[in-house]
Amino acid sequence: MDTTGRVLYQRNGDRLHVPASNTKLVVAATASALLSPDFTVTTDVYGTGAIVDGVLQGALVIHGGGDPTFSDRCYAVDTLALGACDWLWSRMGALADSIAARGIRTIAGPIVGDGSYFEATRVHPAWEAYDLTWWYAAPVTALGFNDNSINARYRPGPRVGAPPIVAFTPDLGTFLFENRAVTTDSGSDATFDFFRDDARNMVWADGALPVNRDWRTEYFALPDPNLYFAAALRAALAARGIAVTGPTLGTSDSARYEACRTICPPLVRFASRPLRDWIFPILNTSQNWFAEMLLKQLGAVVRGAGSWEAGLAVERRFLIDSVGIDSTAFDLSDGSGLSSGNLVAPRAFAQLLAYMWRHPHRDTFLAGLPRSGQVGSLRTRFIGTPLEGRVVAKTGAITHVNTLSGYIERERGGPLVFSVMVNHRTAPYAETLAQIDSVVVELGR
Repeated sequence: MDTTGRVLYQRNGDRLHVPASNTKLVVAATASALLSPDFTVTTDVYGTGAIVDGVLQGALVIHGGGDPTFSDRCYAVDTLALGACDWLWSRMGALADSIAARGIRTIAGPIVGDGSYFEATRVHPAWEAYDLTWWYAAPVTALGFNDNSINARYRPGPRVGAPPIVAFTPDLGTFLFENRAVTTDSGSDATFDFFRDDARNMVWADGALPVNRDWRTEYFALPDPNLYFAAALRAALAARGIAVTGPTLGTSDSARYEACRTICPPLVRFASRPLRDWIFPILNTSQNWFAEMLLKQLGAVVRGAGSWEAGLAVERRFLIDSVGIDSTAFDLSDGSGLSSGNLVAPRAFAQLLAYMWRHPHRDTFLAGLPRSGQVGSLRTRFIGTPLEGRVVAKTGAITHVNTLSGYIERERGGPLVFSVMVNHRTAPYAETLAQIDSVVVELGR
């Protein structure tokens, strides 16, 4: 299409396809259009008792507002720009500083992570069981730290028969770990993997790791984000000399501390980074958890319920009522595209992209999209072609699916809008990408 919505070419444009991470275009566009680029949420800290001589006489309760940006990542293409990147502990440390500024030196009770602003359901029912172990399917609650994942670094042990060496970062002691794996000889197969038992709050490593392997890092999703956040804040408070005498707890029960939130003014209201910074990792590096957090945030802000169901309802009305997409051209299941239950027609994506090009808030949306040859998921694509640096688009990939939807910047005239969606592929991954890119290059000619 051109940006007015005029169709220049189509093939199977109205056929429903599994979109993979092109699904993120919907949540990013909906939020960019409906919310201000400067939209923020707050993480509120409450005390269940009075502060007497520097001692909080009760629990310290952290009520999350759905802020995904307690994270170790960058929010702009220019990673050297002031404020573009966060160190993992920078915002958690700033929250701890805000608590210390209230004169609190000791907390005579537990520290509680309260994620009840979002629904109690943490993982999407359509996600595959194995995926739930990893960062790309991390649980979604209104509190989040380090994308609700932990970095698991490992290498073989010093000799055959020894357990591999495993180190977790940040290691906050929120789960029991057992190392059941073994180092094997250099000619053996690597079967090393991590597993999780949520009922026992336990993680273990199992399998074989050949002795000649180097360090590797996996990003492991943790089952209780509310507990994880509270443990991280406890560590940040301890680093500032603030003691917590009670246990570390997490809850998704909205009634548990409702009276405190209703009666007591918050000790601290800690603002998130603005919406424009949420959009960037969703589109540029295809961060699933940010997309799901934003989807639930849309549900909370627009429909009063921080749930997948409410967020999807907001997206649906936006696509039909604002963009003018036919209701039969899409059926959405989640915000990130991890679910194979998402279905979207290529024409619908093109309509959405053309609409966003004309929208007053388009800069928020466009700034997040990867560009060929730059930081993001198009860094190595279209290099050496006539379109190098001129394709701005969202990638997508799950099993047997590859997609690419976005804009081609022409030397004369406005951009072209395109959506290429491949389902049921049997060709190798790299070959499929090459074929998609060849189609886009031909469009650009």
